[in-house]
Amino acid sequence: MSLIASCHCGGTKIELPDTPTHAKECNCSFCFRTGAIWAYYPAGALKILSAEAQGMYSQSGMNHHYLCSRCGMQTWGDSPDWASMYNADGTPKDGNPDGMPTQRIHAVNLRLVDGLDLSTVAIEQMDGRNNW
Repeated sequence: MSLIASCHCGGTKIELPDTPTHAKECNCSFCFRTGAIWAYYPAGALKILSAEAQGMYSQSGMNHHYLCSRCGMQTWGDSPDWASMYNADGTPKDGNPDGMPTQRIHAVNLRLVDGLDLSTVAIEQMDGRNNW
């Protein structure tokens, strides 16, 4: 059974490549306000089935937050793969505090997947408010 994330009005639909077992919930100033729970996939793994009213917001120019411009739901994101270079506490994995990931990663908001039991997903709490 394929999993489909859909915004409230149905204008955006995204097919997930598999059922996530892990996700992240961030308390940064943006994610906290939207309440998103993110499952991450390699760039190109998500299949955008429809995005007829898609808008994009980026405070930094690096992290792109996509949302439905009709109903306002935050649907998915595209960002550098920060987890490839930094630990959850914000410290660099290789000791270089100025490291920049070379790969991008995509994330989908699991709160938009009808029928997904979030209790079956290990959700890591990320302290983006203090660590990023």
